[in-house]
Order: sequence, then structure tokens, then C-alpha cells
Amino acid sequence: MDGFDLAPLLTPEGWRLLESLPPYDPDQALTLGESLRREGHSPALVAAALTQQRLRGRATAKFGPFAARMLFTPDALEQATRLAVSAHHASRYARAGSQYVADLGCGIGGDALALASLCPRVLAVDRDEPTAALATVNLSPFPNAEVRCADALEVDLRAEGVDAVFADPARRAGGRRIADPESWSPPLGRVLALREQVAALGVKAAPGIDHALLPADAHVQWVSVDGEVVEAGIWCGPLAPEGPGRSALVLRTGVDGAPAPHVLADPDCADPSAPPTQLDPVTGAEELGEFIHEPDGAAIRAGLVAHLAGRLGATPVGHRIAYLTGTRPVGPELAPFVRTWRLVEVLPLRLKALRSRVHSRGIGRLEIHARGVDVSPDALRASLRPRGDVGEVWLLTRIGSRGDGGHGRSPRGAVLVVEPVGPSTGQSPAAPSSQAHDSHPST
Repeated sequence: MDGFDLAPLLTPEGWRLLESLPPYDPDQALTLGESLRREGHSPALVAAALTQQRLRGRATAKFGPFAARMLFTPDALEQATRLAVSAHHASRYARAGSQYVADLGCGIGGDALALASLCPRVLAVDRDEPTAALATVNLSPFPNAEVRCADALEVDLRAEGVDAVFADPARRAGGRRIADPESWSPPLGRVLALREQVAALGVKAAPGIDHALLPADAHVQWVSVDGEVVEAGIWCGPLAPEGPGRSALVLRTGVDGAPAPHVLADPDCADPSAPPTQLDPVTGAEELGEFIHEPDGAAIRAGLVAHLAGRLGATPVGHRIAYLTGTRPVGPELAPFVRTWRLVEVLPLRLKALRSRVHSRGIGRLEIHARGVDVSPDALRASLRPRGDVGEVWLLTRIGSRGDGGHGRSPRGAVLVVEPVGPSTGQSPAAPSSQAHDSHPST
């Protein structure tokens, strides 16, 4: 728990006040707070209710209409699983015929909520008492869900009759992410050992987990939501009907607001702990094709770049760089997993020349992405001071292999000037987006 005071809301008066509030409006929050205090509500209750109202507004993006009846803390909301992702977790348990699922480390109950909607019984466990109290409130609409304040690893799963487990180890301490899975709480090794009691085990893991630390007999699926990689799921036993391997689940929000799922797997990978295949890149800018493809982050984390390259007839632009280049546009079957641009021009990554280009061409709308170079797109954009009506899209990257810079040095950075391409037509839109985008991590 983060010390956020919810006690005033866990009373009949507090709950009535919270339910009476309109949707959060930052311009009206101060006036509303003063009005509530004049009505006789305590300052502590008013502060808690208004903060909760604000958090519920933010939580709608993760929990949809369920957010209007849930309670949150800032940290718990940030760490909670999106409902769209939780629904996919729960569907694995339902397809496996799970009857009694233990959610170990349930937090505020986001995953348990989805599990309770599809499975006959759910036991949600968290050792932090205030967090367990929030989970109790959030799961109150589900009579088949029980919340227990206890150490996750001290639950006797066999005695309880549990036949499936979902575990979400804590991966933060003091506000910082913990990289080593054996320093998670509980450690990943102890969580995976639960398979000795219950074969159907699912574990939510950090998306950056080292492949070498994954169990060889599990199926591991990386998940992205609208381009953001949110987790890796380790699925064991009956929860992994695909068999051992790696895959990417890409959720894209459609025009109806519902996230459409797309799954990509490499049929040649039967061991998630095996290192991903690395392909030789082009040797120089002259070998770049008409198109540049950037795989979705979930596909990159899942080690599927080489698989995508083979299906696209493409080649990496640089050593261990997840930009691919080729002569074919992307067909509809792979469109959810890559973003494609048409290559217009290749420029050296030199500040003086780039500044001259921006000013001479009147470039005011500059979208910058980066992979494999130690350059911040935001810092570069600020130093260029774009101004004008022209728009361009730049990809900052390296071209060629490590030794292509001469005398054993790494290749120099380059700027690929590109224009977006429609997913299946190969046609370029009329103009690039006017919005600036953050860079994606290198691979």
C-alpha cells in the first residue's frame, strides 16, 4: 500500500458521499470541495472522496464501467492489470476447466474480478491488509469470490481444493522496478515451484524478463495494448494449450472502442528460454528497401523479429535493431504486428545538417522515433526548433553491422526520412501525423 487514506470512505456516510459526486472535473474540484465542507463533511472525508473521484476517472481507461464502483490508490491503479488483459487471463482458466482459482498477490482485485466472471470460485489473496480491504470492496459484486489477507505462499492450496493458480509477484520496491525476478515478492522461483502442488499455474511477469530465466516447458506470451507493452504471462500445464514456446498478444482498440486481439507465434520455437534468432543486417544504406517495418513491442520482446522478417521478406537495418527493410508492403495478416513506412531519404545523424534541413524546408511538424542510437527524440526536437507548415517523420537508427563504421567501430547513426504507409494497400497517406511521438526502446 502507498499510505493513501481510504478509511473515511469505508463508512456508510463516506460511501454515500462518494456515490453522489459527479464525474471529476479539475476546474470544479476546488469549488466542489469547499461546498462539501460547508455542508458539514469532514476535510479528511472530502479529500478522500475527491481524490477517489479523480482516480475513478483515470481508471476508466483500464476498467471501463467497472471503475465507477471500485476503490483505488494511486500506486495500485498504476500497477493494476487492464481489464482487457485480465479478460484474456481469465479465458485461459475457463478454457482449461478451472473450478477454483487462487489469485496470489491479488492487489486491488483487477485480475480476480475477471476470473470471478468466468470461473466458479476465486480465492483472492494479498498480505497487505489495506490492499485486501480494497479488493474486498472491488469484488463485492461477485459472491463466488473470497478475499483473504495472508501470505500468498502460506496458503495450503491442496487443502483449499484449489485447482489453478494465478500469481502476480510484486516487482517494485520504494517506487522502483526490481529487475531480478528472484528479488520479486515472492521470488519467481518459489512461485514456479507451486507447480508441484497445482499444475495449472499462470504468472504475470515483467515484459523485460530475460528469456534464459523462463521455464523451458511453459508458454510465455508478451502483451501489448495499443502499442504499449504491458506484461509477459508465463502459462504452465493446462493453461498453455499452445504448448511450450513464445508468442505475442497484440490488443488494438477498434472503432467501436473494444480491443481486438491478434496473436503471433513462431512455430519453430518450442523453448521460451532459448535465445531469439538474430539475422545479419544490410551492409549499407544502398541495400535499404522501399519499406521500413517496425514490429510491435510485444513481438520484439517475444523474440519474433526474425520470424516477422522471414514472412515479410525483410532484413534488419542494423545489428540487433528491430527496424526491418524490404520491398514488399505488409499484408492484412501481419498488419497488427508491424508499423510500416515508405523510405524517402537517408541522412547522416548530424545536428548542424539536420537543423539546416528543418529551417530551409519550413518543417514544423516533426515525428521522431529512435532505435539503437543514444539520442533522445525530445531533446533533438527541442534543439532543432521546428517551425513551419511542413511535416516529416524521422527514424534515428544505425545501418549495418557492428564493424561497418570502419576500424572496428560501430556504424554511425543515420536518419531515415519516411512517410507512413497504409497496412495493406502500400499507399502513403497524404501527410504525416502532426503529433510528436516518443522513441521506442532499442533492441
